Amino acid sequence: MATLRIVIDLPADPLFLEPGADWRPVSPKLITERRYAVLVIAVVGVALMVLGVVLQLTSAASLWPLLGAGLGVEAIALTLWFVVVPRMVSSWRYAERAQDLLIRHGRVIRRLTVVPYGRMQVIEVSANPISQRLGIATVTLVTASANTNAKIPGLPTEVAQELRDRLAAKGEAMTAGL
Repeated sequence: MATLRIVIDLPADPLFLEPGADWRPVSPKLITERRYAVLVIAVVGVALMVLGVVLQLTSAASLWPLLGAGLGVEAIALTLWFVVVPRMVSSWRYAERAQDLLIRHGRVIRRLTVVPYGRMQVIEVSANPISQRLGIATVTLVTASANTNAKIPGLPTEVAQELRDRLAAKGEAMTAGL
């Protein structure tokens, strides 16, 4: 059976690839967590279709507009489920270097965040109920810059704890040397 594979990826750009960096991926369990949000969208699509059928059976209203809207929502949900979410999650990588932490993500709109250890003020580890059940967490870095959005989602909890401790130690060492 042939499968259709849609690739939404641009060629590698050296701007977002640091040579020699040991890029580490996030856990594939993040796909499952992100799919829970898609499940909500799918439920809305089914609700629209059911509402269309109920209106058709109980009144003179036509079921086609709601059925069409529901099918459209379902098509979007399926695309997100099978194509978009796995591709988005697989784009997340992070690398620890001697002076800074690199975080990159994105397939079409790519983002590379460089966080110097000496600029870190707070290292936060968080997990919502679904993440806790899956055994993953998000590490968020707060820096002296208000615009920094440095986070690494989907790390196994043990890895997140170890990363938090390493980053805190490196941050203290960098600020002690000032």
